[in-house]
Amino acid sequence: MPKKESKDCCSTCCKVEAMVSVDERGQMVLPKDVREKMGVKPGDKLSLVSLACGDKVTCLALVKADDMSRIAGNFLGPVLKDLEGGKK
Repeated sequence: MPKKESKDCCSTCCKVEAMVSVDERGQMVLPKDVREKMGVKPGDKLSLVSLACGDKVTCLALVKADDMSRIAGNFLGPVLKDLEGGKK
């Protein structure tokens, strides 16, 4: 019987895009091809999102700040509407 492929999120959406180095000041360069795929231009703001396992951060993700605002609004909008509906 053939083995079924895993359909978890990481197997469908996450991949290693590039390897980056951190310099002595803690800075790193986001490679040009990654910036182009994200549509990041000079002056753009990025939100740094972390995933922790216990007290240790195990994953970092960069999200354009404009996208993060939209994502938060989409997530919180229905919650806020429910809260407002409960006040009546």
